[in-house]
Amino acid sequence: MQRQNGRMLASKWLKTTALMTNGYVARHIPPTRRYSTGNLKTMLNRYGMVVLKPVRGAGGNGLIKATRVGRGYQLHAKSHVRYFGTFAGLCGHIGRHKGRRAYLIQRGIRLATVDGRPIDYRVKHVKTGAGWQIRAMVGRVARRGLFVTNLCRGGTRVTAGQGIAKSLSGRLVGVKKSQMRHLTRMSTALLESRFPGIGQLGYDYGIDRGGRIWMLEVNTRPQ
Repeated sequence: MQRQNGRMLASKWLKTTALMTNGYVARHIPPTRRYSTGNLKTMLNRYGMVVLKPVRGAGGNGLIKATRVGRGYQLHAKSHVRYFGTFAGLCGHIGRHKGRRAYLIQRGIRLATVDGRPIDYRVKHVKTGAGWQIRAMVGRVARRGLFVTNLCRGGTRVTAGQGIAKSLSGRLVGVKKSQMRHLTRMSTALLESRFPGIGQLGYDYGIDRGGRIWMLEVNTRPQ
């Protein structure tokens, strides 16, 4: 059962649907759908920017950002940026990029930045003999020119306090860290009830330019 739960937890879609059962947690999850060209068009029309990610995967591998630009579309993958004049052209390129892999579409969040570079936060939650403990809370600043913040992709680690102070305000450090801790504990309780046997989780949070916290992803094998 534990091995089966591990395989299920690797699915970003199953984790998202489990977390969406709680109204408070759901309000902090960007709208997310399974990939289809119809869903892509709907979400681009509604939000203007989306992030496409493999259902299974970590380390920022396979991430694509698509944005409406005038009458066309801009696609950002790794450090490459391409422009497409038609939706069909965009979908054709995405199809070649993702191959047979199942993908999700998530509303793109305009993250607060440090020196023009997006920042997000990793919170590591580990189960010990004394219960669940928050072992780390750090900020990750994207390498210039990239939208992914992963350290293995050239991101820079800062303390969560430094990141919040530099991207928003020093006055918000305490409250934002407290909110991330609260969301982490609530979400872990939900996931543990759905997938017994888990022992560690890594939460990726983004804070938008208005100060709202978004849960971007939950990793079962946090780096």
